Amino acid sequence: MLQRRLSHRLSGPGPKASAPFRRSVSCAPTLSQRILGAVSSVILRLLIRTWRVSLHGPEPNAQPGPFVFCFWHGGQAGLLAHPRVRPAVVMTSYSRDGALQSAILSRLGFSIARGSSSRGGAAGLKAVVKKLRDGHDALFAVDGPRGPLHVVKPGAVAAARTAQVSLVPLRAEASRAWVFSRAWDRYTLPKPFARVDIYRGEPVSPDEDDARIFTSLRSVLSPSAGTGARPT
Repeated sequence: MLQRRLSHRLSGPGPKASAPFRRSVSCAPTLSQRILGAVSSVILRLLIRTWRVSLHGPEPNAQPGPFVFCFWHGGQAGLLAHPRVRPAVVMTSYSRDGALQSAILSRLGFSIARGSSSRGGAAGLKAVVKKLRDGHDALFAVDGPRGPLHVVKPGAVAAARTAQVSLVPLRAEASRAWVFSRAWDRYTLPKPFARVDIYRGEPVSPDEDDARIFTSLRSVLSPSAGTGARPT
């Protein structure tokens, strides 16, 4: 039901922006967040250059793109080392954390769409769909902005169906990593000179039924296939 609502709101012209979305103008990154984002992006670029990266699984870009790349929350840092052959868009929430993420990711060359399941979600997904139709890849943490962790939510599938692009699951594992255990998603950041293995699944057609799509995504993303890190 939720996915049908999302697809309807994405495909149709829809009403004018709701009041929460109009207030989102105030949720742009602050000056301090922009400064922190700039510093963090430089540190991340330097850190990524030290990683020993290995790619596993099919090369999705052997097929015509763009794609919706899917991953679990917490494991996205290692995926920054995945090669990009097209511009990419990321949806971040209207929270303070989302504003900081926007400041960092924009410095790393990503386009940003703001929105989440609790605020501005339909507008954010529409922006993602527009970017997909313009030839951008899209990156989604498919377990949603608030979890539960490792439970697939419908947003990425709805965007892929509306834009008629395939979904590709990605998972990163690191030989050495910092794991932020107090974070709800146990955010994982590979350490300098870590070996980072990136696992990719076969592109999944958006025309498959939900059960098959979710099973295909989980076959690569599932914790049983790897926790996303081997902390030391």
